[in-house]
Amino acid sequence: MKKYWSFFRIRFIRGLQYRAAALSGMVTQFVWGTMEILLFRAFYEAAPESFPMEFQALSTYVWLQQAFLALYMTWFWESELFDSITTGNVAYELCRPVRLYDMWFARGLAVRLSKAVLRCMPILLFAWLLPDPYGLALPGSFHTWFFTLLSMTLGLLFVVAFGMTVYMSVFYTISSQGIKLIVTSLSEFLSGAVIPLPFLPDGIRQVVNFLPFASAQNVPFRIFGGDLNGQDMYVSLLVQVFWLAVFLIIGRTMERNALKRVVIQGG
Repeated sequence: MKKYWSFFRIRFIRGLQYRAAALSGMVTQFVWGTMEILLFRAFYEAAPESFPMEFQALSTYVWLQQAFLALYMTWFWESELFDSITTGNVAYELCRPVRLYDMWFARGLAVRLSKAVLRCMPILLFAWLLPDPYGLALPGSFHTWFFTLLSMTLGLLFVVAFGMTVYMSVFYTISSQGIKLIVTSLSEFLSGAVIPLPFLPDGIRQVVNFLPFASAQNVPFRIFGGDLNGQDMYVSLLVQVFWLAVFLIIGRTMERNALKRVVIQGG
């Protein structure tokens, strides 16, 4: 465990060096979040009774989405990992006295957390200072804070575990481009990154809520905003645990089978 913690720490510190990129990302997310909330506001004013979420809860969801984009963006891929497999440089990784899956998992966590740490606090502070109902509404109970943090942790672990299955799938293919395109397109919509899942039509929404992608940002952000509570919240947390376990098992199985017979170019 110590060696994986050391690897995590090295990657985390390395990620903190990119401050200029974080600053440009914050500006982009400020503007994007403002535009998105104002767009929804126009629809809410046209038919205020026909939407499944209160506007304040929606604003909170959008600002959390922008603040923690680095944690849950399923379109973020580390090209180095794909290239190491397709070029054969993964052979150097296999020479290390560590398990490949665990090392890459720690790397994925470190990269996402380092990006989020640099960006989240200024965005959250800016959103909190905005007037109601356009800003970030803080929950008033410890119960909500606790389950939000628990759900965010489960969601982050799920996103990294899901990404690991995509990386491992490249051992079985020639190119990673097709897999990345399909996975990104599906996961962005089905995770609530495009529009919050409560806005989907009845029937479709119930199905999507039990798909793996809904276990990322959808659950913690709705818990924080008060849109998801009671029995529905507990069910959603159990679904998160289930899909996390499933993708951890799938990823480890794919790694074990792929490494039984690795062919490296040139030998």
